[in-house]
Amino acid sequence: MQATIHTLDQATGAGSVIFDDGRVLDFQPAALFGSGLRKLAVGQRVTLDCADSGPIERMWVVGIGDDQTIS
Repeated sequence: MQATIHTLDQATGAGSVIFDDGRVLDFQPAALFGSGLRKLAVGQRVTLDCADSGPIERMWVVGIGDDQTIS
């Protein structure tokens, strides 16, 4: 599933994503652990592992698969 970073607290790593249908879902810093993301920005497109209503378990850059790393 894909979404766009909607809000982001750079200090804590928490924020929210907005889906194409307008739904907003919060995420905690734990969603970024192990993702390889060094910097996240509002407006960035990401792929998510989560149930329809959350919580977001993991997120990574669109186009980078489960077994791929960002170099």
